This record gives sequence, structure tokens and C-alpha cells, in this order.
Amino acid sequence: MKKFEIADLAWIIKAHEPRATSHVSFSGVSIDSRTIKSGDCFFAIAGDNFDGHNYVTEAFAKGAVCAVVSRDVDSGRRRSKAMATERGNCLLRVSDTVKALGDFAAEYRRRMNFKVVAITGSVGKTMTRQITYHVLSRRFRVTTAPKNFNNNIGLPLTLLRADPQDEIVVAELGSNHPGEIAQLTRIAQPDVALVTNVYPAHLEGFGDLQTIAGEKLSISEGLRTGGVFLINGDCDKLLETCRDKGIKFISFGKSDRCDIQARNITHIGSGCRFTVEGREIFLPLLGVGNVENALAAWAVCSRFGIGIDDFAEAAKTLQPLAMRAELLQIGELTVLSDCYNANPASMKNALDILARLGSDKKGRPVFICGDMAELGAQSERFHTELGGLIAKAKVQLLLAVGKFAKVAADAARKHADYDLQIECFEDVSEVCNSLQKFIKNSDIILVKGSRAAKLEDIVEKLNEIFGKRIEKSPTLHSFGDGA
Repeated sequence: MKKFEIADLAWIIKAHEPRATSHVSFSGVSIDSRTIKSGDCFFAIAGDNFDGHNYVTEAFAKGAVCAVVSRDVDSGRRRSKAMATERGNCLLRVSDTVKALGDFAAEYRRRMNFKVVAITGSVGKTMTRQITYHVLSRRFRVTTAPKNFNNNIGLPLTLLRADPQDEIVVAELGSNHPGEIAQLTRIAQPDVALVTNVYPAHLEGFGDLQTIAGEKLSISEGLRTGGVFLINGDCDKLLETCRDKGIKFISFGKSDRCDIQARNITHIGSGCRFTVEGREIFLPLLGVGNVENALAAWAVCSRFGIGIDDFAEAAKTLQPLAMRAELLQIGELTVLSDCYNANPASMKNALDILARLGSDKKGRPVFICGDMAELGAQSERFHTELGGLIAKAKVQLLLAVGKFAKVAADAARKHADYDLQIECFEDVSEVCNSLQKFIKNSDIILVKGSRAAKLEDIVEKLNEIFGKRIEKSPTLHSFGDGA
């Protein structure tokens, strides 16, 4: 990031700044004392498991020149007020360190010349961000977060990663309750804002699909003058809400009503093909969800002058994201590892891929299913519907892990018109201890559930039992983040 004087930061976040450090600068920002570099500013964030205020001394010892705090701390010598330490380090006292981080990131963004692409949506936002970054970085200096830093801490850190030479920042905005996206988009101030889709997700915080649509569309409120707003035109709820609110947009999707269309979609063993503007695109990622992700990325990239031929060439070299429908070969097993997250839409995508793999390969389709979290009062309904999808996908063995996964299993049993073997488990450890009993060589296994289920432990156990090491398949696939 660009160097900032401590005095300038103090003014931005409305903190007291000691005169002794008036012309001292910092060259980076961190919220983790373990990653502090000399010359950094440390923001003490109080989280669920750790409180950064307890690590201010460590941050200074590693070279931090200042720390932003919201309460009294021991910074090497006990001080009750914001003031310089013996070495020139100082404490900047604010009422809320998370808000201060956001205020600083917003001002940093205003002062810099880079463009911002902001992406949100119920499913696919992380993969869309990665595809967009992958393509744009072939021509421009682009920065993005190493992970899905999409909340009121992660987004500011993403913006503050940008150097003065960077031309574009590709950011992800997430939300699990109303009002978050509006807050984040005011920090990001995007030049291009995009909504991948709206589906039932985080219903515990939102209640219904209409509220989700309104939340996602609030990303447009932060658009800079002349900014472009892109939405998935196949989502009726998005179109309806945009028109009701008078929001101007450009649409992408598979239907004829979309401004930017994907046509001639075909699924092949190594991925899928589709046509955009007369140009065939090969995507080395499986699932119709990834076609939508790639189309969304094209909608963004075309705003920056990328031609369709250049986009097609870049798309050929895409790689999947860890635990997001990674296709792994473990001994004779084919494992579709999608342990990062789950909601009804991403579950459907994953089961479609499993069914397609089952028709392409000789093997038994197996689904190790975890709960879909944060669906609130509608949890039972959506897990019941999932059971119908499991039967439709002709899963032969279902290992259900958790309370609501059992609901899906019961529904699958009722819908299946074939011999579906079902086993239910309380937790992941119980499944791990039973894998040798139920899994056979040459099985094709989908492992999917919400992040809290920690189903990646099952993938590791499969590797321990059936293969000496986990190998990614020669052709790698992913369809999105499901979050």
C-alpha cells in the first residue's frame, strides 16, 4: 500500500495523535500480530476467539509503528491514554476499530487511481472474482484478496493491499443480514458492481428471497458516477426488484432476454463449452453454475476493453479453488470435494455434476452429505427438497451427516424408485470411522456440506485409507463457492 503518515490516519479515523509521531509514516496494515512487518500499522480487532488488544505489545515488538485501539492496553509500558511510547510507537484511540479500518480503507480508495470491481451474490461470487482476476491480470496490474475477504474487515484489507501502481482491485462483498452490502459498497465505491444471482442462503438472517434480492442489489448504491451495474438476467427476482426500484443495469445470462448471452452450452468430460458473441469458449470447470460465473466475468472484463478472443484464451487456463468442487483422484476413487459451503442452489449444482460424472465414468455415485446451515425456519423444507434432488441424481449410497442431512435422507428414501442405500451419522468422526465399511474402490463420491460441518476431514480420511496422497485429477473442475 501507499505510505501514510500517522497524523493523516488519525485525522481520517478521528483519533488523537501524539505530536511525537506527527511525521512518522506507516507502509502497511495488519490485524494479525503474527504477520506484522516493520513499519506497519496494527488495528486491534476484537473477534469471537481472539482480541487484538491483547497483542499490541507483540505487534510493536515486531516493528509496528502504531496501533489503533478502542480500549486501554499494555503497549510495553502501561498507558491509559493514547500517547507515544519510548520508541516513537503510538496508540490511536477510537470507539470502534472495525469502523476505523473501514473509514481508512474508504479514504484510501478515494485517494488512489485504481478502479474497483465489486462482486456479490448468493452463489458463485468467489469463482467469478477469481475468473475476473485471472483474465484482467493478463493485461492490467490487478490485486485481489488471497481468500474470500468479503466482510467489514476483509474488504478494507483487500482495498489496502493495493499499491499506487495497481490499476484494478477485484473485491468480493458478502452478507448474512440486511444492511451489510450497503455498508461495504460505500467503502468500495465500485466502478463496476455485479450480482451473480440470488438464491435462498443465510435465510436465518434475511427471512425471505425478496429481502436477499434487496440486500444484493444495494451494492449499486456505492457506484461511482458513470459506474456500470451488472446483474444475472435469468434471476426473475433480480429483474423485478431492479425495475421496481428504477435501477439501471446490464444483464447477462442464458436466456434471450439477457444483454450478454451464453449459447450452445455443452458439458464434456473435461469441462464445458459455450458460445458468447459468436466465439466458442472452453471452460475447464464443470457445472452450469460455472458457465454463469464465466459469463459474469466476461461481462466485467468487456468493460475494461478485453476482447472475446483474449477472454477465451485466458479461460482455457483456469484452475479450481480448494474445497470448491475439486475433482480429486484418491487411489481408485473419484472424489468431488466441495466442503467449503452449501446452500440449496449449490447443492443442486453439485448433484448435477455428480450425476454427469456417474454417466461418464464406471463407478457408483456416492453422496456424503452435510447440513446446509443458516436456513433458519426453512431448514427442514429445503433439506426435504434436497432429498428429492438426491433421488433424481440416482445416488446409490447416501451417507448423511447431521440433523438436517437426516431430513434429506428421509426424503430421498421416499422419492427413490430404486435401491438407495442410506446411512445416517451424528458427526464427521463417526463417518470417518465407518468409511471402510461402506466405500468401495471405483466409487464416485461427492462430499458437500456447509463450512461448519468440516467435511474436509472426511476427504483426508478417504486419502488415508484409499490413497497414499491426494492427487488432483488431470482435469480439474469447480463450479463456484456456494456461499
